[in-house]
Amino acid sequence: MYPSGKYRRDWAKSLLSSRLKPARLLQPEKNPAFTISPIILTANYLMVQDPPRQHSTPHDTVLCLPELSGPRSIAAGLRDLPIQAARVLLRRDERGTENPAAAMGASLWGGLVAACVALLLLSVPPALHAQTDCLSCHGDVTMQDASGHSVGVDAPTFHSSVHGSLECSACHTSITAYPHPDHPQAVRCASCHADEAAAVVGSVHEDASDHPCTSCHGSAHAILPKDNPKSAVYPLNIPATCGKCHGDAAMAKKNHLANVYPTYMDSIHGYAVSQEGLLVAANCESCHGSHHILSHSNSQSPTYKTSIPETCGKCHAGILTKYMAGVHGQALANGNLHAPACTDCHTAHAIAEPSMALSTPMCGSCHQAQLSTYRDTFHSQVSNLGSYVEVARCSDCHGEHEILPASDPRSPVNPANLVKTCGRCHQNANAGFVKYEPHANPHNRRLSPLLYYIRLFMVLLISCVMTFFLLHTLLWLIRSLVEKANGGSAQGEK
Repeated sequence: MYPSGKYRRDWAKSLLSSRLKPARLLQPEKNPAFTISPIILTANYLMVQDPPRQHSTPHDTVLCLPELSGPRSIAAGLRDLPIQAARVLLRRDERGTENPAAAMGASLWGGLVAACVALLLLSVPPALHAQTDCLSCHGDVTMQDASGHSVGVDAPTFHSSVHGSLECSACHTSITAYPHPDHPQAVRCASCHADEAAAVVGSVHEDASDHPCTSCHGSAHAILPKDNPKSAVYPLNIPATCGKCHGDAAMAKKNHLANVYPTYMDSIHGYAVSQEGLLVAANCESCHGSHHILSHSNSQSPTYKTSIPETCGKCHAGILTKYMAGVHGQALANGNLHAPACTDCHTAHAIAEPSMALSTPMCGSCHQAQLSTYRDTFHSQVSNLGSYVEVARCSDCHGEHEILPASDPRSPVNPANLVKTCGRCHQNANAGFVKYEPHANPHNRRLSPLLYYIRLFMVLLISCVMTFFLLHTLLWLIRSLVEKANGGSAQGEK
């Protein structure tokens, strides 16, 4: 039975002196999460008073429970309800009562309140009690330690974070009581996030002193789920998160890296993320991964030469199929690291919209001989003059990704398909028209035998003519000098 009379006073005093003392509720300035405005629980709902009297005061009939912000804070505040109940009981008993029946009624009502409070306390997670204890001091966001580092925690932000349901000691394991050490042990994220910590091992971010978890995820007290638009690792926010380091010129110089953030933001991927808000657009994580990020020179990296088609193919599946059917994809699959992958043509970060890509110089970086002969053609020279008329480029004739050898019947440059290929621009193209050689090379006897021999003949002809006239001129000069010398001698004899 709930205690009454003298024993009830002793119970109330004992409860008030216990570690549940609600000092935090009496000092709201210490915890901005608590907004003290009373919720009146009348005796009609929780009777912790004696039966109604004629001259009862409001304090006889109410319990005051702080109205706190957020469901977690409200639950945490319930722990202080028995304190206020004890105060009401103590106040009523100190006045005394002459009515035994009233005293018995108060005891019954008190027992009901005690049962309700017990159920409420059982429903409050222990983590919230621990948070309330810590936040009574650390809830002051301006709080600093002896070194001047901020140790304040914004309680509403923390409660809405992914760690808001944890006890503070779940991370700060060296703190078990108050007062706690001035220099507690560093938090180890790996104690909970073992898989992620294992993935970081061996990655380019393995050095935790330079790349702690919080450098990407933000403050441990404000980490949001990755599907929250405000999260630092939300797809649209990842470029800015990575850019804090990879957009820093000093950091790039220190680690011998390219300053890739600005080029990415100017690319078609960066535009789609930052301007269009497309969640399907490639961000840093899409290509490099999240925790197990490896150097592009590591054969296990998704950005290693032979892995790039598969990495890009996660988004560009149709293009991947065409690329792997072409000569470039097959050569790369056979281990030829000189074969072009996606980044060789499109670059890694400064990827432009296809219509703006300069395919001819890009193809010519590998196919130098073909670029040289192309520059001799009408197509190239019209383009070099700055013509506003579009002329044929490499991809217009050979295709973009499914590039096949000319001997393949499916190739657009197969002899059987040339009329159709050229006819896309030249509507009246016929069999005679397509005899034009776009890569005619007079130095290559195998590729252009007729042109080769014509060039050889012309070279020999010019060489013979030039040699003849050179000898003729030389002999004429000698004759002139001899005649001049003989003429001078004859005049001397006279």
